[in-house]
This record gives sequence, C-alpha cells and structure tokens, in this order.
Amino acid sequence: MGSKYSIKRLDKRAKSSFVALMVSSFEKDPLFVYLFDDGDQNRFQYRARAFVSFLFDKSFFLFEEIWGIYDKGRLVGAYIIELPNVKRTDKIIGGLLLLSGIVKLMTKLSLSTIAKLNKYMKVSRSHVKNRRFHYLIMIGVLPAEQGKGIGAMLIFHILKQVNEEQNTNGIALDTENKNNVGYYYKLGFTLNSEHQFGDITIHRMIIIT
Repeated sequence: MGSKYSIKRLDKRAKSSFVALMVSSFEKDPLFVYLFDDGDQNRFQYRARAFVSFLFDKSFFLFEEIWGIYDKGRLVGAYIIELPNVKRTDKIIGGLLLLSGIVKLMTKLSLSTIAKLNKYMKVSRSHVKNRRFHYLIMIGVLPAEQGKGIGAMLIFHILKQVNEEQNTNGIALDTENKNNVGYYYKLGFTLNSEHQFGDITIHRMIIIT
C-alpha cells in the first residue's frame, strides 16, 4: 500500500462518512438503480442512504467487519465483509437485536422495494452457502478517487487476512455491474456462476485460497 494511504477497521463514528461514500459510489450501480430508482433523484438518495445505513448498523450486530482506506484523514474507500467463523448462536442473537433496525428500514422503503430485497437476499451468495468463504457484502470507492488502485488495495487487504486464516475457502462476492467482472478477473477472481434477477444479472465470483 502506498504511504499516502492508511487502512483501518471502522467504528460507529465513521457511519456518516461511510454512508455518503457508498451512496455516491453505487449511484449508477445496476442493483441500486433496480431497487431504489423511480426517476426521482431525491427519493433515490433517501432510499439508498436508508439501506446503506442499515447495512452499516447490521455489521455490528452480526459480527461482520467494516474496513476503510483514508487519504489524509478522508475516507476514500471501504468494504463490509461477512466472516465464515461466526458462531450460529451469535448470529441468532444478533439477528434478534437487529429487528428494530429492520422495522425502521421497512418504514423508509416501499413494499415493492422490500419485496425485491427479500428476493435478492434469497438468491445472493447461494452459490457458496455450503462452503466457508469470506463474503464481500459491499465495496466502494469515491467516484473522484476511482482509477487510483484503491479498490485493489482493499481487495489485497482482505486477501492478506484470508491467507492468515485456516477456517476459510477464500473470498466470494456478487456483482450486478457487468463492467466489474473484468476488474475482478484481474484481481484473481473467477466467475463461478451467473443468475438472472429481474432486469439484472448477478455475477457470482470467487477466489479460492
């Protein structure tokens, strides 16, 4: 990693900067457009912020990890990753504690969006459900900072962690942006399968370690 950047695990104080980063980086993402875009930019922003805010809070209940990369104190990239070694009982307890957050999210999204999200959650990561992977839930880089290798730095940071653990098969992710497939190929991922979901295609990618 270049000396101008620093990477660290995020805590709850980083929520506002994380949400702003992810909403801006996913503004044209096919999944976010499919879920939240009805032609009104203000409603899109409101729904996308509510969803990313929920994902941020969820990570602390379900023992996921959020890491970010900083340039002179400014968050320029981040990811959320689901770990393969979390105890089932911890997940159940965390899920119960998360119920209020789920209810809150449902008040901010339309019924059709909730239905789409539920269907998406059923099919996403299903290609690795019986195998132990670090599952990359979300990764993003500020649009103005893209093309500088920040995303690759984040992926290599995950790989370093994965290589230091024995209880994992590697990294898995789903992307709905076809342009990302070639990018992930260059970082060592392979295309495991594809699944058509409404108007978008889920590209299921993995790295075996």
